[in-house]
Amino acid sequence: MNRRDALTWLAAGAAHAVAGSSWAAPPSGELKSSLGLVVYTLALRRKAIQSEAPKRDLFEPLTYLDYCHSRGAGGVQLPLGVRDAHYCRNLRERATEYGMYVEGIVGLPRNDRDVERFGAEVRTAGEMGVLVVRTASMPGRRYEQFETLQEFQAAAEQSRQALARAVPILEKHRVRLAIENHKDRRVEEQVALLRATGSEYVGACVDLGNGFALLEDPIAVVEALAPWAFSVHLKDQAVEEYDEGFLFADVPLGDGFLDIRRMVEILRHAKPDVRFSLETLTRDPLKVPVLTEKYWATLPGVPGSDLARTLRIVRAKRAGQLRYISRLPIDEQVAHESAGIDTSLEYARRVLGI
Repeated sequence: MNRRDALTWLAAGAAHAVAGSSWAAPPSGELKSSLGLVVYTLALRRKAIQSEAPKRDLFEPLTYLDYCHSRGAGGVQLPLGVRDAHYCRNLRERATEYGMYVEGIVGLPRNDRDVERFGAEVRTAGEMGVLVVRTASMPGRRYEQFETLQEFQAAAEQSRQALARAVPILEKHRVRLAIENHKDRRVEEQVALLRATGSEYVGACVDLGNGFALLEDPIAVVEALAPWAFSVHLKDQAVEEYDEGFLFADVPLGDGFLDIRRMVEILRHAKPDVRFSLETLTRDPLKVPVLTEKYWATLPGVPGSDLARTLRIVRAKRAGQLRYISRLPIDEQVAHESAGIDTSLEYARRVLGI
């Protein structure tokens, strides 16, 4: 099989047997799980397809909905953009036909000129029957993005102003905004932001793993955010030490150290109807340099006991040798991504009841 044939095969949805994973049947359109797929989970497949067909975009909403249906997923979370009434009706009807949910992804209005764009995207979501759109309120990872505490505080204030611009639009269209804990705010800061907003249309997109990069206890993060949960990013993580801290990698559900079953129980108890979407990025491990001065520049109040707990977990749960995906040919990268999705869908159905 040459490279073009391999990419065509992978783009059609077949899965290789990779790194001990079992062979998966071709997509059938049968629901394997009520777990949805966030677009970032399929970033490599999109890249591979566009390398052969630049005008074809897997992340076009109807295309993405069809593809995720073919994989047996129960829903999607993706940017919906601005669409006309005919397109909105088509997507809404197709999602209903498939028995799938749709959640959007939006960026907050960063200034007054951006309010119109945000309003148009929220209106589109509402016309599609979408109840929840996810956002990240701040750019980048806290310990990478900012050099000083003052820079972080300025960005935090800008995000609060952006949220204030967003609230009237959300309330007008009756669409809920789920703010992800995105390696930016610690959980107490996130909860304070949600409380200060004072709107029933603003809540949380609870990411199960991100808080660990800010030296937080993953269970404690879920417990604190569960009452605010509008959406959930379901994932598992693997860790390994390196000289400046630890490496942090997304892995298929059940292959990492997170107590996913306990987290799902907490979230279901607090919000029985919350939707779970898989957000597992097939990429090289991230570096979390917790032993450097720069890491601590924006986290001066974090106690040393949090660092000690985190490093104990890293040492007790170390993965051994994490995989560097970027070193592989693109067809093998896509194969790993595909196998991870199939493994996660099956784990969600069989173990988590999702």
